[in-house]
Amino acid sequence: MTSAASPSAAIGRRRPALIVLCGVQFMLVLDDTVVSVALPSVREDLGFGGADLAWVVNAYFLAFGGLLLLFGRVADLLGRRRVFLSGVALFGAASLVCGLAQEPWHLVAGRFAQGAGAAMASPAALSLITLLFPGPGERSRALGIWGGIAGLGGTMGLVISGALTDLTSWRWIFLINLPVAALALVLLPRLVAESRATRRTRLDVPGAVLGTGAVLCLVYGLLQAGESPWGAAAVVGPLLLALVLAASFVAVEARTEEPLVPLSFLSSRTRAVANGTTLLFSAAFYAMAFLLMIHLQTVLGYGPLLAGFAYLPYGAGILAGIWLSSRAVTRWGMRPVLVLGLLLSAVGLLLLSGATPSAGYATGVLPGMLITSLGCGLSLPVMAIAAVSGTTGENAGLGSAVFSSVQQIGGAIGVAVLVTLAARRSAAETSSVGPLHAATEGFSFALTLAAALLALAAVLVAALLTGRHSPATADDHTTAVKPQRVE
Repeated sequence: MTSAASPSAAIGRRRPALIVLCGVQFMLVLDDTVVSVALPSVREDLGFGGADLAWVVNAYFLAFGGLLLLFGRVADLLGRRRVFLSGVALFGAASLVCGLAQEPWHLVAGRFAQGAGAAMASPAALSLITLLFPGPGERSRALGIWGGIAGLGGTMGLVISGALTDLTSWRWIFLINLPVAALALVLLPRLVAESRATRRTRLDVPGAVLGTGAVLCLVYGLLQAGESPWGAAAVVGPLLLALVLAASFVAVEARTEEPLVPLSFLSSRTRAVANGTTLLFSAAFYAMAFLLMIHLQTVLGYGPLLAGFAYLPYGAGILAGIWLSSRAVTRWGMRPVLVLGLLLSAVGLLLLSGATPSAGYATGVLPGMLITSLGCGLSLPVMAIAAVSGTTGENAGLGSAVFSSVQQIGGAIGVAVLVTLAARRSAAETSSVGPLHAATEGFSFALTLAAALLALAAVLVAALLTGRHSPATADDHTTAVKPQRVE
């Protein structure tokens, strides 16, 4: 990775580089969920209207999910380290704006800028890890750690948000990002050399506009579905426009000499199955995290701090699953480990769905939470490995961006569809069974659907991810990592 230092020195810097990159990814994913618990305090301090408050969450989702594909390709062309550092700097500055916000629009604008910074940094970080660890075994372990830490960030956002909101101020959920961003900006240039695609091409501007527009419209429409009926113009209009833009994107990419996303890249079976599985997985788990936090506070009566601490066993389960996953993939390959992880999580969600209003945390929540989190820890690293399988120095950023974009879209689908179905089920049951039983009914219904999504993902993997697919398998259509241009 470097032309100035000896190979042994470069190898010696890979582990601290991995720590820095994973730390930043933890921060980026954490900000997906960190505001959820703090929203009532934010509304009270800044005077948000009811509908406008949702944009504190949605602005980040929209920018992060919508811009990933564009910046993933930009990282390949302009330099992965450069785009990563630019993204971290933007994210840090935006976090400061959020933490010091005095008006609602300050916070919403800051959240959108945070999402844009995350869209720059996240795919660049994953592509740097892919290139830093080219060997099959070491890449498997590194991507396993990265994927697991990313998943842990989404869960720990709820814990950290609850603790900071109760003990200090909601502003600190943003200000704690500043030291992480500063450390990354100082340390990473000393640890990782610049890399970019060796073949110099121009950015496919029509493809970038159409692809980014399609994802932005899709995410926006799904987010609106959480606030409006599915037949409303605010939902149908953006979703139809997303469909038109996506069809135009495919048509343009098929005729362009240097496409933003070559169709041959998407035709790889391993990556296609990994991204399809990630879509279903993210929909289930984003919805589960949202619904479980509501259940803890409304049915069990926990405050924000206690509800956050109630999630700690979930994080422990994910870490245990990550530890097992890297060893299991090396021994048995990706397919059996991923199927096992998905089915374990489905069983855990079914256990959670059986909770009753009278069941306490120890009997109604904890067993299902632990099984779900163990399956999550087993699955996340394998999906990350498979999603960048066979990527090279030419397209590592693209592979990383597609994977991250699918995660964000899946999360938006899960929150829009499953959380909305849970709310409507609860509303329909309130008059007949009372508010607590009605809330539990909606919670159980949505988690049953989430378990079905994971079971469907397990079937998809078992049927289509052919062979053992150990980490050593390069890919159907591409070769192993090639040397990349460095400066």
